[in-house]
Amino acid sequence: MRPFHSRVTQPTPAERVLSILTAAHSMTVVSDGLDPVEVHRLDGTAAMGHIHLHEPSEAGSPQPGPRIPVRLEFTDIAPTPVRDRTRARVTVTGLLSAPYSTDAAESTCMEFGQAVFEDHRGRAFVTLDTLQDTVPDPIATSEASMLTHLVDDHEELVPLLLRLVQPQPEKGVTRVLPLAMDRYGVTLRLEYPRAHRDVRLPFAKPVARLDQAGPQIHALLAAARRASHRNQLLT
Repeated sequence: MRPFHSRVTQPTPAERVLSILTAAHSMTVVSDGLDPVEVHRLDGTAAMGHIHLHEPSEAGSPQPGPRIPVRLEFTDIAPTPVRDRTRARVTVTGLLSAPYSTDAAESTCMEFGQAVFEDHRGRAFVTLDTLQDTVPDPIATSEASMLTHLVDDHEELVPLLLRLVQPQPEKGVTRVLPLAMDRYGVTLRLEYPRAHRDVRLPFAKPVARLDQAGPQIHALLAAARRASHRNQLLT
């Protein structure tokens, strides 16, 4: 389990995978003999709500019944209207003891193989042991609503956060939006006419409970108001 530390400014691949699995409302299931199945949970629950992962079987131990390869695919989409909204992709591979069905009354048991996390920085492989040792991010399931609330109801505050970006943003920024938020901080996307770049604004300390997120955001805004350099956002 990774301890909280003030110098940690962004989540590990394992933390990102766990957050995506926890918060995703849809996924694609690919299994032998079946066309890809799109699973959507529109009742507010996570897409993984009816699949549970268990540890890989010990090598050489006999396994009753079929062993059906399966792949779960997740696409992490930014909740705000940024340019290029795909933030990451996660693929979880494993084995099923019975053919997959969206109509199953009970949770489907999936033997975990591996998880692959991909974003603009590259690819990382995550084991089940690492996932089990990872502390869930308390913001994960509330991130989308918090970011959309910031954009919809406090749009004027977002450009203010540019004052905290070091070095100062290059001239020519046409729009700035929050791209992501996790227990360690906020990511802003700075959009230019033909490009964009992302910057991290770390919290003073990692958030341990959801009710700590609001005060941390207010602390960033207070620091931005105290900052002396000018906002470089051009309209």
